[in-house]
This record gives sequence, C-alpha cells and structure tokens, in this order.
Amino acid sequence: MATPETTLTTPAPTQTATLPDVAATSLLTLYCRAAESQSADPILDDPQAVVLTRQLTPLLAQSGDKLSDSLVQGKIDHNLQVHIALRARRYDQYAREFLQAHPDGMLVNIGCGMDTRYFRLGQPDSPFYDLDLPELIAFKRQFVNETENYRLLPHSVFDYAWMERVLAECGPRPAMFLAEGVFMYLEPEKVRDLVLTLRDRFPGSELVCEVVNQRWINPTFKRMTNRKMQGRAKLGAGAEFQFGVADSDEFEQWGAGIKFLDEWSYLESGHPKLGWIAMFRRFKLFTKTQYTVHYRLGQSQQA
Repeated sequence: MATPETTLTTPAPTQTATLPDVAATSLLTLYCRAAESQSADPILDDPQAVVLTRQLTPLLAQSGDKLSDSLVQGKIDHNLQVHIALRARRYDQYAREFLQAHPDGMLVNIGCGMDTRYFRLGQPDSPFYDLDLPELIAFKRQFVNETENYRLLPHSVFDYAWMERVLAECGPRPAMFLAEGVFMYLEPEKVRDLVLTLRDRFPGSELVCEVVNQRWINPTFKRMTNRKMQGRAKLGAGAEFQFGVADSDEFEQWGAGIKFLDEWSYLESGHPKLGWIAMFRRFKLFTKTQYTVHYRLGQSQQA
C-alpha cells in the first residue's frame, strides 16, 4: 500500500495543551523519548518525537501547569528518561518480531497517547491502530494525519465499539495488542473483562502490557507512589495506580486459553545508561515492581 511521505502536520495557533491527568502522562513520555533521542549514544531513535515536542513546546508554555512548565524547561528526571526509552525500544522490538512472524498481522497500540511507534517502525504496510480517549485522539489529530494503514481510534479501551471497527476493516488476522504504561491506571475488574474480551474477539492474538506489583496498590505503598508521581513527575492527582498483579502469570487464572509467554524488566536490559540502579537487576523485588508481561490470548481460528 502506498504511504504518504509524512503524516505530521503543523499545529494551528488556536490549539491548547490541556489534557486529563492520566492522558497528560503521554506528554511526559513523549518528551522523555525526544530528549533521549537527542542525547549522546541514544537508546532510542525517535525523530518524530523531536518534531512533536518542538511543535508542542510553545503551546505548553501557555498552559501554566507544573508538568508543562517542567517539560518546557527541560526538567526531566534522567532515570525516568532512560526507563521510558528502554521500554519503548523493547515494545518496538515486540512489534517487529510479531510482524516478522505474521506478515499479515496488525498492531493495536492501546492507550497510545502521543506515542510515535508507527513512525519508529518505519510506517509498516500492516494495519496499525492508535487507540485512546476521544479527547486525546482529538488532540493528537492536530499533529498527526492518518494514512491508508495508520488509523486513530477515539474510544475508551472499554468502549468495545473499537473492536467492531477493527474487525470490520481488517477481518480475522493475527493481532498484537500493546499496552505500554496503561493497565496500572485502570480498574482491575475492567482490565480483566478487557483481556477476556480480546481473547474471545481476537482468538490467537498476543498481548504485551506493562503491570505493577500488587504491593504498590495497597494503601501504604500507594501513597508513596502518588507522592512520587505528583512530586517528581509533576503528574496530576488523577494519575494513580489501581491495578496490580501478584505474579507474571496471573492472567492465566482469569480463563481458559490465556497463556503466559515471557516477561521483561528494563532493569534487566544491562544498558550502561542505567548507571548504579542496574545493581537492582539481581533482586526480584525491584525487577518485579513495574515490568512487562507477554501473553497469547486464546486459540487462533486459523490454527
């Protein structure tokens, strides 16, 4: 399929950069990727993130909130920047490996925010969907255009109408769902229902998602996490963890046909930019704090 040379647009003067607290985390991760992409020996090459931050900075300068001010001033925690870049690179790798194994497959980026994965993957010919809340997608549309293969879905992930659209446009085919930095902010019962629905509607699909350990959801640790997120990261009160797991294979207990495949922690990457915190990779307490799990959901109808 033919793809336009670029899908980026120039922002209009009337734009604003006001987003809900949870959606605002997408600005932080965008600026982390852009900053790392411009650093020495970058972990991640993300030129489109750099373009977007240059377009957004004049708008954020007018916002006046703490997060926007810190991003405009380039005040990004180094460890967070490294974490976000390593995570994005690993999720890109999951996507590439999936498309190599399934040339007829498709990708759905759940809770995409201002992610630029489609561009980092080289604008693949495979169907690629960015899914997020309507207000976030409306904001993103001001900067990014759709193509024949790249589509923006303005839905809550729990509004399953997006599944109907994807199935109508693509039909049954191998699918990978990527949920990077999303599930921990959602209600546990809704996450479980979502995973089971994906299993039923897209049998044989794969899910790659970030999770946090259940201990960080209990009141004591949750208060610590909230202080860190609202203090160091300058996130609003609405961005707090709700969903956690006791272990990596927990989803298998939710229903038949869900199979745990592998897990990944950025601490285990061994990258030199981790610095002294790399020492914690030997301790499960730290590698299993906030990490990624990979599942297969159900049996493919084509098997």
